[in-house]
Amino acid sequence: MSHQCLQSFLQHLEKQGELRRVSKEVSPFLEVTDLAQIEAVSQCPTPSKTAGEFDLGRETLGGEALLLENITGCDFPLAINTFGSYFRMEEALGSRGFEEIASMISRLTIMSPPSGLKDLISMAKQLKPLLSMKPKRSKGNGMCQEVVNLVKDGNVDLTRIPIIKCWPFDGDPRKVGYDFSPKQSRTSEGGGRFITFAGMHTIHADDREESKPKSHNIGMYRAQLVDETHLAMHWHIHHDGAAHWRSWKAIGEPMPIAICFGGETVLPYAATCPLPPGMSELLMAGFLHGKGIKLVRAKTVPLWVPANSEMVIEGFVNTTCGPCDWEPKDGELGEGAVFEGPFGDHTGFYSMPDRYPIVEVTAVTHRNNAVFPTIVVGPPPQEDYYLGKATERIMLPLLKVMIPDIMDYHLPMFGTFHNCVFIKIKSQYKENARKVMHAIWGAGQIAWTKVIVVVNETVDVHDEHAVFAALQGIDVHNDIEVVRGALDILDHAAPEIGAGGKIGFDATPALPGSELAINKVAIITVEKHQGGDGANALKKEHQKNPQASMIFAVDSDVNPDNLGDVFFNFCACFDPSRDMHYFDTCIGFDGTTKMKGDERNGKAVRPWPPKLIGHNRD
Repeated sequence: MSHQCLQSFLQHLEKQGELRRVSKEVSPFLEVTDLAQIEAVSQCPTPSKTAGEFDLGRETLGGEALLLENITGCDFPLAINTFGSYFRMEEALGSRGFEEIASMISRLTIMSPPSGLKDLISMAKQLKPLLSMKPKRSKGNGMCQEVVNLVKDGNVDLTRIPIIKCWPFDGDPRKVGYDFSPKQSRTSEGGGRFITFAGMHTIHADDREESKPKSHNIGMYRAQLVDETHLAMHWHIHHDGAAHWRSWKAIGEPMPIAICFGGETVLPYAATCPLPPGMSELLMAGFLHGKGIKLVRAKTVPLWVPANSEMVIEGFVNTTCGPCDWEPKDGELGEGAVFEGPFGDHTGFYSMPDRYPIVEVTAVTHRNNAVFPTIVVGPPPQEDYYLGKATERIMLPLLKVMIPDIMDYHLPMFGTFHNCVFIKIKSQYKENARKVMHAIWGAGQIAWTKVIVVVNETVDVHDEHAVFAALQGIDVHNDIEVVRGALDILDHAAPEIGAGGKIGFDATPALPGSELAINKVAIITVEKHQGGDGANALKKEHQKNPQASMIFAVDSDVNPDNLGDVFFNFCACFDPSRDMHYFDTCIGFDGTTKMKGDERNGKAVRPWPPKLIGHNRD
């Protein structure tokens, strides 16, 4: 069983030597990030015993969890890096390795229809525990409501909560090229501070009269601090929270929301888990917790909230806000909206500002002596890296059900989860790899993947150097698949927001170390001054190095000997529909920063974000 609440987990970590208290005063503006970044690349007290099997070398990283007891200008202590190592992530999920949880799920997915009464009884015994994993709705107050502060009574000031500013340009559009100030954006009083680690509870408008709404969703989205009683809600178009918002917009009513911090330690993972349609995050949390999550009624919105949360911010999301993909040149920002961002994101770049709706806060409830949890979002590895890798391992059985050809897969750190995936299959027939690519591009949240590399069963898919070696042996004329499709809206290289090219490499026939692999791939760096410099550099390299069948170009600040660094920048800055250059015997891939003059094939270059200074990716 996981821990009942955040504070019991913090006490457990302290006993394990995994948590360090910091009593000195720490500013919520950038200083928390500085402390967290030191921990992120430090050795952790307790390495994971199992993570080395799928992420060798990183099972020892993550430093210590931090409990910052004195945050400048705030009324609550702050916990950070709590989930920031494989060991602590495993402890949060009930002191189990990810593979153990995956095995539990696998047993449920491979059940066969009973052949008789004995089999039926056996199956019933296996399924019976699931009945106790549904959420437990309770009357009265929960621990999260020991203190109730209502906006109507003048008792709410969100600026006193230790919401942090992670990166220098956060919240200031001028820093990323817009002639538009935070005041014009309607966010200046928030100072670029963002909620980064909360479960956002919403329901579909069709369920607004239901006592137990089936659509109850928990998503982990960011929210920008606007002022003492307002936030700005950011979610991606394809997320359930955004779909719920559109349903409330359709009936002309504001959408109720409960922003919940802490609670059972499985909740943050469940909120980020890409579950099949119709499966509740609360049910997943109950499955991981070993019993149902206790819920109580919120005080000012018609929603159920986890009773053991540290804190809950209640309110209503304005639905008069216009759609995203707005820029100041487009005219008025409109009612109920702010120009949210920029925000230093997990992609390693700032996500650019855009129009998003305002949350009108109605109440803040919390337990006595509450602790506020947060994370730094930025270049991996951060805390969300370990949440993402947990999903990689735990969801493998369900991915195999959807795409039976898949033996295993790997989400490399340089791919930041939506830019690249490695897939291992046992190829049974011609174009088997292409079938798998297209299946992935149509399967849940993994469908947003931009780059897929498929290898055969002889390749260790978790050994990134082995995958790169297999990639060198492909036939560029026959083993590359380029398509168009939906992309994550954080993909700044896409010619349109949320849409662009995708590419798959069929490396299943490749024989690592064979003669075919010699000098087949070249990596060049480009000192870029104007649009077209990347394309010109690729052409010159092809003329100089005709034996190379693939040439990857990246910016001059990238170390070409560090494959992780090369492909982090390549995946982030490349769009297959615009940035592939075909020569007689070679394909050039332009993974440089794009600017005016790099438009090709009718595909635009959108405003380009600055890169965050992050960790070295090995």
